[in-house]
Amino acid sequence: MTASTPSPPRSCTSGPGETGTTPAERAPTARSRNDAEARWPEDGDEGPAGVPGFVHSAFAPLVVAVAERCLARRYGTGPLPPGNGTAVVLVSAGGDTASAAHVRAAVDAGDRIGPLFFFQSVPNSVAGHVAARWGLDGPVVCLSPTGDPRAEGEAEADLLLHDGDAAQALLILIELASDGTPGEATAVLLGEGTRQ
Repeated sequence: MTASTPSPPRSCTSGPGETGTTPAERAPTARSRNDAEARWPEDGDEGPAGVPGFVHSAFAPLVVAVAERCLARRYGTGPLPPGNGTAVVLVSAGGDTASAAHVRAAVDAGDRIGPLFFFQSVPNSVAGHVAARWGLDGPVVCLSPTGDPRAEGEAEADLLLHDGDAAQALLILIELASDGTPGEATAVLLGEGTRQ
């Protein structure tokens, strides 16, 4: 019997070191179709607008900006009607590094940490904000990829569609920059394609 390296499971938040199978290993062979896509930045973008309830970091504003841009390209305005079965799959290798660095510095200095940092310390909070604002009533999944972020996110979305957990999935890929600029994000609305 040979030992194998454990892989992340399907969970609300998945990352390196957890056991189970990777999204790519679980995904069906057919791919979802791309119904809309948006990026940040695009031509003319200077900085994402702030998001009420989120402070200090560009992570939540980037997620919201790119998600709303993508959904607006497909639906115009929200919210979507009940029963839409739209999942949110948020993928980030680094997560909200700006908030983490701020909290670390505050703890080191013995300063008080604002309560909003506890709320926004997990990516589920901004993914849930997007879901609530647009009426997306499918599952919310957050992944920390060990391989190609888009491939792992698409594999997770395919699995949700294949299992019937969602009718479509909003895939959001985000990484903050370390040079003082907000960073980059992509949102893709994936609908169920033809299955083999």
